[in-house]
Amino acid sequence: MALLREEDRQQLIKEFEALTEPVKLVVFTQEFECQYCTETRMIAEEVAALSDKISLEVYDFVKDREIAEQYGIDKIPATVIMRGGDQPKDYGIRYFGIPSGYEFSSVIEDILMVSAGDSGLSQQTKDFLAKLDKPLHLQVFVTPTCPYCPRAVRFAHQLALESDLVRGDMVEAIEFPHLSQKYQVHGVPRTVINETVHQEGAAPEPMMLAKLMEAVAA
Repeated sequence: MALLREEDRQQLIKEFEALTEPVKLVVFTQEFECQYCTETRMIAEEVAALSDKISLEVYDFVKDREIAEQYGIDKIPATVIMRGGDQPKDYGIRYFGIPSGYEFSSVIEDILMVSAGDSGLSQQTKDFLAKLDKPLHLQVFVTPTCPYCPRAVRFAHQLALESDLVRGDMVEAIEFPHLSQKYQVHGVPRTVINETVHQEGAAPEPMMLAKLMEAVAA
């Protein structure tokens, strides 16, 4: 049974006509699939089937341990969105948990962004990232029913596309309760930067840039 409605499939086929460079989805699951692993894999399969510019690789988190480590995958379900084709590039765009509900829009926007190769960030943020000399890791905690979460996820993924020193993770808060507890996630979206700096809500880019500067200075 398909997860995408036929009208949504047709709309996405039209949107994906704008794809210029190839995009690869990499999904990590396991033989006895975890909660939402099956649905996460099916979402990726159905999306990849909508354009010849989108390819899909599925790996077993246990059996393909070396590949999981190569991508820095430590929990599942996990999805990587990267450039495909003859010159593949992993930008550090990650989804941990099912990208459903409002977060499905983030996946589509990421595919379009990765294909275009343009982060869409302000020049001020780009200038900051160009001078970056230490890694930044953003974990954006979300739930599928949160309408404000995609904006926070998108910003983290824009940063990851723009800089090799940035990794942006969407983390579905309900699926990973131990992480939600660790980072005191009482509301979403909540962005955790380098373990030390936090931002509640979908803050505008200038405010998030100030948080990034705070994390770098820490």
